[in-house]
Amino acid sequence: MPQRLTVLFFGDSFVAGVGDPTGLGWTGRLVAGSRRPGLDLTGYPLGIRRNTSADVLARWEAETAARLPDTGTTRLVVSFGVNDSTDDGAGRPRVEAAESVANLRTLLTRAETLGLPTLVVGPPPIADPRTNHRVLGLDALLADEARAHGVPVVPVVHDLLPDETWLSEVRAGDGAHPGARGYAALAALVRPSWDTFLADALGDQGASDHAAADGLTGAR
Repeated sequence: MPQRLTVLFFGDSFVAGVGDPTGLGWTGRLVAGSRRPGLDLTGYPLGIRRNTSADVLARWEAETAARLPDTGTTRLVVSFGVNDSTDDGAGRPRVEAAESVANLRTLLTRAETLGLPTLVVGPPPIADPRTNHRVLGLDALLADEARAHGVPVVPVVHDLLPDETWLSEVRAGDGAHPGARGYAALAALVRPSWDTFLADALGDQGASDHAAADGLTGAR
């Protein structure tokens, strides 16, 4: 019988793959590249446009409970921060950096309690220097918080800022989202950590997943 693995991707429009004419985004590329005989892999890209870290924190647990399989292994991938860093119309970020970090801390603490290992992917740059300045600062803080929990983290903003494929597609699009080649570049940055993350998941015996199911059922 194939080994069953479910990965839930939580975040914003980048997680949803907005702007990619193939519809794959970076999450779909990771899942598609990991399919193989003997592995029943399901990926849920649960990204919502304009979602901040506060929005993701408010919904992730209920959405996980709705999708938690009866058997198999479940893992989370979390990526947010760009919408936190965009201007609120009054010269401030929509979510202050300290609150963004606190939101990640709350999510990771709860996920750990439920036995749901998590991979954190940092926010990418867009075609707005002011937002990118905030993203750079927030990216470092989110990475530090993830590491403090022993959670793997993939910062991408420093690699994508000088990436002409990413930036040219962002500029040619809506100023925030790339096309297919940009998402492929993002997926390539995440791929090594993703492969390790899946290998660790497939080596588990699934005991933590029963705890997650019990905890989420009780939280409904």
